[in-house]
Amino acid sequence: MTRERRLSLLKTLPGFLISAFFLWFTFKGFKLADFKNVRLEAPIWITGVVVFSMAGYTVRCYRWWRMLRSVGARFSACARVFMTSLAANNILPLRIGDVMRIFTYSGDLNATPSIILSTVILEKLLDIFTLAILFVVTIHFSKDVSHHLLVGAEAGIAVSTVGLLVLVFGARVLEQPVKRLFARTKNEKLAKLEHWLLLALDCIRQIGVLGTLGLVGYSFVAWFFEGLLYVSAAHLVGLQTDWAGPWQAVAQANLSFLIPSSPGGIGPFEWACKDALIRHGATVASGGIFGLLIHAWLLVSITAVGGGMFLIHRFQSSRRKPLLVEIETLPTALP
Repeated sequence: MTRERRLSLLKTLPGFLISAFFLWFTFKGFKLADFKNVRLEAPIWITGVVVFSMAGYTVRCYRWWRMLRSVGARFSACARVFMTSLAANNILPLRIGDVMRIFTYSGDLNATPSIILSTVILEKLLDIFTLAILFVVTIHFSKDVSHHLLVGAEAGIAVSTVGLLVLVFGARVLEQPVKRLFARTKNEKLAKLEHWLLLALDCIRQIGVLGTLGLVGYSFVAWFFEGLLYVSAAHLVGLQTDWAGPWQAVAQANLSFLIPSSPGGIGPFEWACKDALIRHGATVASGGIFGLLIHAWLLVSITAVGGGMFLIHRFQSSRRKPLLVEIETLPTALP
């Protein structure tokens, strides 16, 4: 392992410490009996958990393929690379899955790394926008929310909506103003932000207005299926909450990935899910355990599917370079 890679891995230590803190904070005061009391109240809802998990990630794969179909990428290749990257992100630090998606598999997608990076950035923007809307809608039905939080959430969604509309309809004319805005600074982080923003604008410009609006629609469909997954899981374990609880848990738990932590977002996810459910009538114990269970399902199922697709392709392809060797040659961070 190179010195640069060792230093990069050392940088992941704070993330593991953050995860450990959130796990302690989420489950402090819990008793072993709280976990032993978990029961499958309605096993028929296992079907919903499985079906809606498959549906949600199929739509995400399809959405990414729509971004890349202009370069000749096949849906099967997009689905394999997408799920493989998610599996890698769950078990490896430094968002290695996203880096592999951009560099390792660019040839499989008939695209350059810069094109793939632009789609990854657009994908993240779409997800954050959709989750922000879901959070704002569901928090209005919360039993414990301050007026200031509501105002802040509404202001945030207004800004997000305006920003997305500007990006969609003004992508062609925004590139030069963005360049002029960042030309006055030589800050490295701001330069990287400019680079990412220009890539996203270029991606939106090439997809077109109607195509980008279609991607927004696919994003809502994907997260709708994710919400149905949480609803099914709630029925499965008999979670006592109002109708909005699982939906706010979807938004809050997935937005928690913005908090730096260990691979898979362990810790912040459980805390955010618990906090959301408590606001909608769930007990502290049931909310925390539900977050732990749903996260375990997502980690295991996504990693198993993505890892399986990776292994099948590995056996079928002529590429024989060991995975660790490939990872060693990857950049230590997104460009």
